[in-house]
Amino acid sequence: MNAQYKLPFSIVISLAVDALTSRKRSFREDALACVGGLKPPLRIIEKENVPAGGPCVVTVNHYYRPGFFAGWIALAIAATVPVEMHWVVTGELLYLGKLGSPISRWALKRIGNTYGFTTMPPMPPRLQDIEARAKSVKKVLKLMKQTGNTVLGLAPEGADQRGGKLSMPPSGAGRFGLLLAGLGSMFVPVGVYEAGGALCVHFGPAYRLSVPSGLSADEKDRAAAEVMIKHIAFLLPEELRGDFA
Repeated sequence: MNAQYKLPFSIVISLAVDALTSRKRSFREDALACVGGLKPPLRIIEKENVPAGGPCVVTVNHYYRPGFFAGWIALAIAATVPVEMHWVVTGELLYLGKLGSPISRWALKRIGNTYGFTTMPPMPPRLQDIEARAKSVKKVLKLMKQTGNTVLGLAPEGADQRGGKLSMPPSGAGRFGLLLAGLGSMFVPVGVYEAGGALCVHFGPAYRLSVPSGLSADEKDRAAAEVMIKHIAFLLPEELRGDFA
């Protein structure tokens, strides 16, 4: 039996009001309230690897199964990391169709602004999103430069994967990672999954993202993506590691 995932009604209502009125909220405070109600409780593995602050990039698998809301991935991590995080989140839900997709863009932008997140065009990449994606990347890099202590959260895969199994990130994910690494950010891999009926968050040791010199731009992109995804794979049950078992 899986954990009972219930968002507190008071959080849902107050978030809706604040999103409509452009009022800022703390995602960590909301995450603590949501995760505190999990039954069984959230299971944290290798807690000694939880980052105390930044600059660092927390990379996590995009765990998926029918009936599981991916937002619980960010909620679980945000409730564990002791500082407010900045998340890179999708700006559109394509699976909602021609009517639901535009509505999701409007809603996710509102929610992102409320929490101070950066929204990114959905995966897989679309030609019409090139400019918007570049703008989002520049926004994140500017934030990391200006603050110097941000804990950034992102899922390199960028979308739900069949069977919840780990997959290779899309083109550009590795390049983005190298740009962040170039600003001095350490990388903290996290594996999120369900086991024994509980939601599990497995933190791995921090590392510096780097690739061999002499590679082409595309080769560096893929090599960096492989490094990130392999660090995450090590923290997952074998059945969720996909091609990285």
